[in-house]
Amino acid sequence: MPSTEYQGISAPLTNLGRSLLPLRRDQVHSMESPIGGSPSNEVELESFQRQVADRFHDLASVPSDELLSLPWVRKLLDVFLCCQEEFRVILFNNKSQVKKPPMDRLIADYNERTVKALDVCNAIRDGIEQIRQWQKLIEIVLCALGGDSNSSQRSLGEGQFRRARKALIDLAIAMLDEKDSGQAVAHRNRSFGRHNNSSSHSRDPHHRSLGHFRSLSWSVSRTWSAARQLQAIGNNLAVPRGNEVLATNGLAMPIYTMGSVLLFVMWALVAAIPCQDRGLQVHFNVPRQFPWAAPILSLHERILEESKKRDRKNACGLLREIYQMEKCSRLLGELADSVQFPLSEEKEKEVIQRVKELKLVSDAMKEDLEPLEKQVREVFHRIVRSRTEGLDSL
Repeated sequence: MPSTEYQGISAPLTNLGRSLLPLRRDQVHSMESPIGGSPSNEVELESFQRQVADRFHDLASVPSDELLSLPWVRKLLDVFLCCQEEFRVILFNNKSQVKKPPMDRLIADYNERTVKALDVCNAIRDGIEQIRQWQKLIEIVLCALGGDSNSSQRSLGEGQFRRARKALIDLAIAMLDEKDSGQAVAHRNRSFGRHNNSSSHSRDPHHRSLGHFRSLSWSVSRTWSAARQLQAIGNNLAVPRGNEVLATNGLAMPIYTMGSVLLFVMWALVAAIPCQDRGLQVHFNVPRQFPWAAPILSLHERILEESKKRDRKNACGLLREIYQMEKCSRLLGELADSVQFPLSEEKEKEVIQRVKELKLVSDAMKEDLEPLEKQVREVFHRIVRSRTEGLDSL
């Protein structure tokens, strides 16, 4: 990374280390050149910290109506992939340090966190599949009430409303929070590394029923818990001690930074996407002297506040499109329950308007859902690849 890119940095990594760590006076003096007289490496570590901060400042600058939207979640994953790649380059440029203590232990701890994140990626993929099942129910509603592109203009009768009402009821049940339903989503083992070759159930109409929509998770066991997994990822994640920073020539800092970024990104995914045993009570104890701490802590606080809103407390996911889907389908369901036949012209116009609103939400979901799944898959494979490269270098 070119040294000219961040000439305006006011607090270099060495000063950051001194402000965070209770070093003795002689240790502070030795921190003046933590990279053993290598200015290029010092600039590289400084630049990494600043780029992480810049990316999360960008994520935190969005207005409330964009936070936790599909485009925002996709941007979050882009940020993680960029940070992960830059971190990998730092380790590659300092291969001689990686095998030495305490660096070997710090790297091993980070790798353990990433392995735990793989399960979260798989569970998030399952949540995306669950959303797809909800979309199928919405398609039934749109088809019944003339909201799909193939529907010709026709008057709405009792048969169409019966079909739409059934799909809307099924959708409402399917969108219940897992905690309230008491049902486990996951029961078959599969991950991004394997393919699902079982298609016999998909051909059987019986297995397309609502009862099977909630059992489409192939990645984690029935007892798996997203809340516990997040706690495991964050377990013992602590700011490096002064002697660790000195012994690793400053490399302990980017390891801690990536551990914190990993924890936040996995937590945000679990907050946004339907997930087995969701829980958001993860404590982020990040010293504010880190340049990236303020935007991450701000996002953490904003997402927690969103989860506490009256209409979001029992949501199965805080994704903004899920909220819009639930709201539009509920309003349409209430309207469908109130209609009388023959349908008045005014009532029919109101139904058509509600159907259009639901279609807009469904179309927006379709547009971003598949790219999001590809990004989650890429995060999974990038973590696996980085860990494999690390093991090969030992």
